[in-house]
Amino acid sequence: MTTNTPYSLRCTLTFGDIYAQVLAWMAVIFVSLAAGLGLMGSSRPLFALVGVGLILVLSLPFLLFAFVTTLLNHISLEPKEASQS
Repeated sequence: MTTNTPYSLRCTLTFGDIYAQVLAWMAVIFVSLAAGLGLMGSSRPLFALVGVGLILVLSLPFLLFAFVTTLLNHISLEPKEASQS
């Protein structure tokens, strides 16, 4: 016979766990914007917009993967203590 043990969901994620990921994402944004501004002076400014968009679109899946895996690593299911009545 199995007993239904209630579980509590616990998340221990703090800002310090994702701080480096936020800084890396900001660095990607600033580098892509700097590259876009550098290419704006060229004869074809459309390349600048395409370059910035391409960098942001290609880096977004990696950022989401890092955030989601970090979050999942900090979620735990713990059995609740049985109340003694």
